[in-house]
Amino acid sequence: MIIVPVKDGENIERALKKFKRKFEKTGVVKELRARQQYDKPSVLKRLKMEHAVYVQKLRTMEE
Repeated sequence: MIIVPVKDGENIERALKKFKRKFEKTGVVKELRARQQYDKPSVLKRLKMEHAVYVQKLRTMEE
């Protein structure tokens, strides 16, 4: 369960923003979307490799 303490006088919008950020970090929505369909292990491996290549290209371009 996510708990966001709200101090006296703190804006409710700021507390809601903190809650949304914590909720996003937990990855609940991402996991639910991933469970909606089955992906073969070979497809997951290929996607993981493509992402690694993409990140490597970004890092080499940055240097």
